[in-house]
Amino acid sequence: MLWAGSLWQSACSVSTTVVYIRQRVPVERKGTAKLDYLRKIEKEIQQKWEAEKMFECDAPPEQSSLLDFFFAMGYQRLKGKRCLFPFGLHCTGMPIKACADKLKREMELYGNPPQFPDDEMEEEIKPKAEDEIIVKDKSRGKKSKAVAKSGGAKYQWDIMKSLGLQDSEIEKFADAAHWLDYFPPLAVEDLKSMGVKVDWRRSFITTDVNPFYDSFVKWQFVTLKERKKIKFGKRYTIYSPKDGQPCMDHDRQTGEGVGPQEYTLIKMKIVEPYPSKLSELKGKNIFLVAATLRPETMFGQTNCWIRPDMKYIAFETASGDIFICTRRSARNMSYQGFTKENGVPLIGDILGCALSAPLTSYKVIYALPMLTIKEDKGTGVVTSVPSDAPDDIAALRDIKKKQALREKYGIKDDMVLPFEPVPIIEIPDYGNLSAPLLCDELKIQSQNDREKLAEAKEKIYLKGFYEGIMLVEGFRGQKVQDVKKPIQKMMVEKGEALIYMEPEKQVMSRSSDECVVALCDQWYLDYGDKEWKQQASDVLKQMETFCDETRKNFEATLAWLQEHACSRTYGLGTRLPWDEQWLIESLSDSTIYMAYYSVAHLLQGGVLNGQGPSPLGIRPEQMTKEVWDFIFFKDAPFPKTSIRNESLQKLRQEFEYWYPVDVRVSGKDLVPNHLSYYLYNHVAMWPNDSGKWPQAVRANGHLLLNSEKMSKSTGNFLTLSQAVSKFSADGMRLALADAGDTVEDANFVEAMADAGILRLYAWLEWVKDMIANRDSLRVGPADLFNDRVFISEMNAGIIKTEQQYEKMMYKEALKSGFFEFQAVKDKYRELTMEGMHRDLVFQFIENQTLLLAPICPHLCEHIWTLLGKPGSLMNALWPVAGPVDEVLIRSSQYLMETAHDLRLRLKAYMQPPKSKKGDNKPPEKPSHCTIYVAKNYPPWQHSTLSLLGKHYKANGGKLPDNKVLAGELGALPELKKYMKRVMPFVAMIKENLEKNGPRVLDLELEFDEKAVLLENIVYLTNSLELDQMDVVFASEADDKIREDCCPGKPFCVFRTEPGVSVVLVNPQPGSGLFTTRVDIRQGDTKDSVVRRLSKVNRVIKDLARVKLMRYDDPVLGPRRVPILGKEEEGKSMISDNSTFHVDLALRKVLLTDNGLSADVGNTLIYLVQ
Repeated sequence: MLWAGSLWQSACSVSTTVVYIRQRVPVERKGTAKLDYLRKIEKEIQQKWEAEKMFECDAPPEQSSLLDFFFAMGYQRLKGKRCLFPFGLHCTGMPIKACADKLKREMELYGNPPQFPDDEMEEEIKPKAEDEIIVKDKSRGKKSKAVAKSGGAKYQWDIMKSLGLQDSEIEKFADAAHWLDYFPPLAVEDLKSMGVKVDWRRSFITTDVNPFYDSFVKWQFVTLKERKKIKFGKRYTIYSPKDGQPCMDHDRQTGEGVGPQEYTLIKMKIVEPYPSKLSELKGKNIFLVAATLRPETMFGQTNCWIRPDMKYIAFETASGDIFICTRRSARNMSYQGFTKENGVPLIGDILGCALSAPLTSYKVIYALPMLTIKEDKGTGVVTSVPSDAPDDIAALRDIKKKQALREKYGIKDDMVLPFEPVPIIEIPDYGNLSAPLLCDELKIQSQNDREKLAEAKEKIYLKGFYEGIMLVEGFRGQKVQDVKKPIQKMMVEKGEALIYMEPEKQVMSRSSDECVVALCDQWYLDYGDKEWKQQASDVLKQMETFCDETRKNFEATLAWLQEHACSRTYGLGTRLPWDEQWLIESLSDSTIYMAYYSVAHLLQGGVLNGQGPSPLGIRPEQMTKEVWDFIFFKDAPFPKTSIRNESLQKLRQEFEYWYPVDVRVSGKDLVPNHLSYYLYNHVAMWPNDSGKWPQAVRANGHLLLNSEKMSKSTGNFLTLSQAVSKFSADGMRLALADAGDTVEDANFVEAMADAGILRLYAWLEWVKDMIANRDSLRVGPADLFNDRVFISEMNAGIIKTEQQYEKMMYKEALKSGFFEFQAVKDKYRELTMEGMHRDLVFQFIENQTLLLAPICPHLCEHIWTLLGKPGSLMNALWPVAGPVDEVLIRSSQYLMETAHDLRLRLKAYMQPPKSKKGDNKPPEKPSHCTIYVAKNYPPWQHSTLSLLGKHYKANGGKLPDNKVLAGELGALPELKKYMKRVMPFVAMIKENLEKNGPRVLDLELEFDEKAVLLENIVYLTNSLELDQMDVVFASEADDKIREDCCPGKPFCVFRTEPGVSVVLVNPQPGSGLFTTRVDIRQGDTKDSVVRRLSKVNRVIKDLARVKLMRYDDPVLGPRRVPILGKEEEGKSMISDNSTFHVDLALRKVLLTDNGLSADVGNTLIYLVQ
């Protein structure tokens, strides 16, 4: 999630930033006045923050406490902590260099600017429908991501033009260094526009372009090598057999950025007796070998597939076994230590071979024909798991249905017909046989329905991997993504499988040789070292992960993680200090860079590439290993150096003050690589100082846009700068906060962002309105029922929101700290008939501003200024919650539920009675209502609750099954005639018990039900548009009402009181008020008549301003023409003490006041002051 307090610390790759930062799309909206107003506020606030250097934070002269937090800036600052949020830009790796070199080649081949011929355009790299969907390993190349973002452009030059660059500018990007000058400042500009609370003095770019960071990384690697964490040996590399050497990106004709793809090679043993064509190999173990990305699905194998017309070879492995696969894959294996020599052709048909396959519940499976197997990928042998692979179930159904197909290839019925899909994985929405289900839903008829099969795979593959739950013994209940590596490791250790590598896509060298993956000598970090692995586990044990799933992912990674190649020969980065032909790769130079943040501003002087003057006057060449040791290691001696003592002490003090990293936020897909390396490297660098180890890691999911994956090629994408322009920074941040919590994928919904603009604008306007009308708000004691409820609900909201911020659950914090908090205010405004209390209104505004500030800081800073608060909101403190009266809050909830229930009952009352004739009219709208409340439950309910309470206490907070309860309740004599009602009542109590806890079993309410209703009787009367409501105890009612009424569930009876209609006239010219008719009922007062009038004439808002009058002469008065300015002449005021009496027989209305009675006629006058 991207908002202040939760931005990725692991910086953004410039190569990724290239496509996403600068593009703009037209904003289609009817009007933008509110958006423009919010954007204007944001720009002013950002300028204010920058002028005040609000987020620059240094260690104090004397170290007092470690109040440090790298993230959750908005919230943690409000908690009074000194917080540091740095942001770097990671430029290491191959993508930038590969793009620059590609531009260079395009200019060499096609001129400057290039003239690309149509017939030679490069084939667009995109997954084909029949290709297997791959869960990407983020530790490898990013080419596929870059292609997805290029929107279909096939040449690098076209990609650059799509960014709005001119031809004269593009040629400069053939130099990789230009990328590092051009894009990082744009990234900073866009990040600033969203209001990130970053200390930009500490920002930097990586690679040897930055001499200080280059020195820092070399120090780290020298230290790791001295501590025997770095070794030299065989690693998987893209290799050209023709050239006899590794084929790096600059050596490739096609396939830049492509890296090795790991497969699990499944060994399926051919069962003796062998087919006649294999008889010459009798006595040897013969295996069909299948390359799979999903070893965890091998429990569901029913057969394997081979292509009848494809040439396979058999070759002897180094272990003496015989492997059968395609010649292309055997060539790959021969460079990975599998073979004694290259393979020999296999003469003969292997269709129908009986096989013994690992993990499957079938003792023997068979090799069956599939015509769609590709020779340029995998081994040509494919495992079949029809429970979870749409291709497999479609092909299996084909061969089961088509006897002619079986006969054509000599496949017997018993090789196919007995085999059914085996449930191995439960996938939400798709069950435990996902592939058959989807094939049925999509009406897939055969394996030739390629488009539908591709759609089915797209739906279940990634969902199955990330959300599927294993059903097989030994792994039952575990997530699929957590068991992939352990299952692979188990199979390899048992000799049932091997690790096999192929290039992710075809790679052709400049010598036109198809490259393979080979084991070549390379420098690597030995993450498999037992002692080091245990130390990393120790870090994890004391580290907060905020989510059990994240912790389990870390644990699973540490269990299987082995060596990681830390060197490359191509790209950008830092050279290995002891072997400069190698570059340190991108996942290895970025594991402890957080330590560099602590001193970067003192070395670089605010320049991203570190080439500006150092504030401490230090030169890069002065940063020797001894100097770095002194800064970062407590026990290191003072170095021999020309750097001043006070400068070195300052550098050390900064590091000691800010470290460790309190929380690092990153994507969940980096847990198996980058984040795990982060733990390893910290414990390697500070093995005896646990105070420097990471304190917390918060992993978040991927970001969806409008419930779909972001993809430029489909048009469903949104850049950071676009989002800020389209929704404002705070509107975007609000939608991002609402997008989701935990490691589940977040969903940025544009409609929510649009609604966010309106919500924020409305909130601001309401605040301005309250400030303008401050003097009209109620003052005095804030002790009314709804005042007290409002105070308690505000305090509860503060506490709940604080808890969510502490857990970094921003969606929940937004819910409790804005949506629900606003609802509390709206309820208070609606219920408080006496008007809102001034002190509480402004207390609410202040609290709301503070609670929302971490998510929407610009608007909240603006409101803070409007309130006249001293200083910046960024230096304010989190509100202190007062006591929370839970009983009072529940009594208010009861009030709202009762009001809702009364409205439903009134709606039902107004329904016309059913009649066959169909001419029924709805009943007359009631004018009065009597509410009956019960002090106690009816006897049958009392007995039922008593029994339930007894069981609940005896069973530790659980109730028995309904069968047990029905038996016991049926045995109670007092319940015999109520049994039809008893069990539904039990079901209702059980449901309420889950929602509200054990208090639903109490035999009496914890608050005075009648008092709550009476205190809010005006609100209830008005909300139902009635004239009068009475509240009485059910004990005063008849038996039926007493039976239907119980504590917390009042009963109501509506009725219509008869009245006499009179005319109410407003003589004020130009007032917009009109003449209307209102019924006068027995016992009415001035207030009740005015309330009735306001329901007819909605223009009247403030009832206190209405003056009700009668004519002194009820006969002639209405006939006289009113005189302007003398509207009250010939009329008498009706006082608050007056009472109306009606004579229904004569249709007359009398007014009694102080014992005197007067006929008011059929017309009254109302004036609005």
